[in-house]
Amino acid sequence: MVTTFLFSLLVLDQTLANFVAQYGTWVYVLLFVIIFAETGFVIFPFLPGDSLLFVAGAVAASTMLDVHLIVVLLMTAAILGDSVNYAIGRKIGQRVYTWPDSRLFKRAYLVRTQMFYDKYGSMTIVIGRFVPIVRTFAPFLAGVVAMPYPRFLTYNIAGGVLWICSLVYLGYFFGNIPFIKNNLTFFVIGIVIVSVIPIIVTYFKERAAAKKQRAEETVRSE
Repeated sequence: MVTTFLFSLLVLDQTLANFVAQYGTWVYVLLFVIIFAETGFVIFPFLPGDSLLFVAGAVAASTMLDVHLIVVLLMTAAILGDSVNYAIGRKIGQRVYTWPDSRLFKRAYLVRTQMFYDKYGSMTIVIGRFVPIVRTFAPFLAGVVAMPYPRFLTYNIAGGVLWICSLVYLGYFFGNIPFIKNNLTFFVIGIVIVSVIPIIVTYFKERAAAKKQRAEETVRSE
């Protein structure tokens, strides 16, 4: 099942095109649900946000899908999803820091998002839209730390509009170029790789900082 899921992500363009061919306009509902789930619930950070948006735009360029309707629907899904996630985080509060790791929750993701907040502040809501995992945990953590909702909503709307419009319309534009259309799978993989670079950089910075701290503690103890 996991292998099938991963394969579907790698050939996301074919998967989505086949869905359009079989179910027509129901694809709008599918796209809405996926984006809403990824942004609205911390248990779905693995959903293909960036690549799905790009592919949705590219598929719209060669099918009956209305790219502008996709943009409006997915902006709504992204903004509503973040708002729901914020509300859940606000309800749970600081108790989340005592939760143990499970199949549905990883404390490391929460800590990683906290580091983004420490560096970027409220702009994490906007910047985090383009970073997997952080995208899902940022609105949740904003609720946990009780960020004022009017401020959160401002950044939520700005981030949602920027994220959806940039990737969907970029996919739509490139979807009309034969070379990219014929090699879309490779571009999807490229998007995934680029989107996880911030996470990889943060990981190695954490390791370097931890190693330095251990070395300093060793020197002081001698």
